[in-house]
Amino acid sequence: MFRCVLRKVTRHGVSRRFCTRVRFAPSPTGFLHLGGLRTALYNYLFAKQRGGAFILRLEDTDRTRLVPGAADAIQDMLEWAGMAPDESSRSGGDYGPYVQSERLELYTQAASSLLHTGHAYYCFCSNQRLELLKKEAQRNGHVPRYDNRCRHMKPEQIREKLERGVPHVIRFKLDCGAEPFQDLIFGWSRHEVAAVEGDPVILKADGFPTYHLANVVDDHHMRISHVLRGSEWLVSTSKHLQLFRALNWTPPVYAHLPLLLNRDGSKLSKRQGDIYIQSFREQGFFPETLLDIITHAGSGFSSNRIGRQLDELISEFNISKITTHSALLDLDKLPDFNRIHLQRRIEDEGKCAVLVEKLRQFVLHTHESQIDDCAVLEAQYIQRVLQLRRGHICSLNDLLGPLYSYLWIRPHVSRQQLEEVTSEAANIITAVIHKVPVWRR
Repeated sequence: MFRCVLRKVTRHGVSRRFCTRVRFAPSPTGFLHLGGLRTALYNYLFAKQRGGAFILRLEDTDRTRLVPGAADAIQDMLEWAGMAPDESSRSGGDYGPYVQSERLELYTQAASSLLHTGHAYYCFCSNQRLELLKKEAQRNGHVPRYDNRCRHMKPEQIREKLERGVPHVIRFKLDCGAEPFQDLIFGWSRHEVAAVEGDPVILKADGFPTYHLANVVDDHHMRISHVLRGSEWLVSTSKHLQLFRALNWTPPVYAHLPLLLNRDGSKLSKRQGDIYIQSFREQGFFPETLLDIITHAGSGFSSNRIGRQLDELISEFNISKITTHSALLDLDKLPDFNRIHLQRRIEDEGKCAVLVEKLRQFVLHTHESQIDDCAVLEAQYIQRVLQLRRGHICSLNDLLGPLYSYLWIRPHVSRQQLEEVTSEAANIITAVIHKVPVWRR
């Protein structure tokens, strides 16, 4: 059971009890990368520290950019990292479906409600007109924005166009004078979105919602209590709060996480193939290594020590310690982090047994045709190798390279090769021959 906490008194004077519920809501337009893993982790830590629920919701409304297999891969990587969602399309839950393309009726209902109350309107502007507006603004050095033309259409004009089947979208009417809101990380914020933006589209011509409507509707119906997301969404929050107010719903509490950047201050990009979690896994890095380095690069903890496991991250996490400046990630340190976590695994009897079997399979795959002595494949021998090299290797893959090949295959050195490196070749050969049992010569 999730531990419930007391929420503030409502405007009607009645206290309401609720469980902490957070969501990680990636778009399956790509695979999980370090930036997404960090957002998921902070949501997970926040929920687990409070006995709450961690929810995976897939925002797949951008149908043109979906990547086959990405949805399953995202959950696979979360499970590999030890952060299995409490609710998702795979594990189920009481507030599904957990894929936005399966929730279209809810968005349509919300858009209809906004139309009925006058908070939204039909827009019949063609793509050509919108493109002309954009080019005109750019030519004049202005930021492109919609001019809200269809907001002022007469009811009979709207009815006539609908009857003729003219393609349309639904836009939300932005109000002037945005109310300030308190973000758990950035403090009090206020953004006059109506002063710099045109009315946003909330329901596209194909019947799919935009992010602005979908995330508001889903957060409400899934009873999300806190939204922890990237700081790039901070400016849009005033817009989302207006949607909540127009729908007469209570918004969640917001916490916008500072960006995770490369060491040089550039933005992490999905185009960087080496930042995908699957890539790190294939290179032999442990999940706890990735969790450790992305938390070490940022803030949210009283101390910034290396080597923390997931349970330690949960107990030490403190959202009030998250600062507003961006976190710089130095991936050159990743092998050092992995060395520390590999050492801890070797020192744990149960985890070491798993490493022994995994290394055995690696050795067979790499050196099977060259192995002369099957004793090198015995668990006791492999465990001894790990114990002797702990603290010196950064991954199991290190033990498969040329530097450590002597551990698995008998070295073959010709007399000529030996004479090239030492003048004592004859003495060495004689000593080795005397050491080798007769039956093995």
